[in-house]
Amino acid sequence: MGEATVLRERLVGEGLDPGAWSNGPGDRYTAHDHAYDKVIVVTSGSITFGLDGGPTEMAAGDRLDLPAATTHDANVGPTGVVCLEAHLPAGTFTVVMHRAAGSW
Repeated sequence: MGEATVLRERLVGEGLDPGAWSNGPGDRYTAHDHAYDKVIVVTSGSITFGLDGGPTEMAAGDRLDLPAATTHDANVGPTGVVCLEAHLPAGTFTVVMHRAAGSW
């Protein structure tokens, strides 16, 4: 079973319904926020999220729990990125939580 499948099954086991997205090397997202909480898990490549507390670098297996209304930007790493993402109602998370691969 591939790593992306294992990560997807982990999220599904938490009752989440993750979708997948990807971006090419060097792609950028300008500062924005969302009206919902979300979980982002990197399945391959890397991405750096710019958050209030500074940059949060993520690689394969890392997870970011992002509360609604959290302003963030993003810069995709040199090999691109593939992520799983699930949305939750606003208020599910109270703080930004970055968890390294293998720690969640």
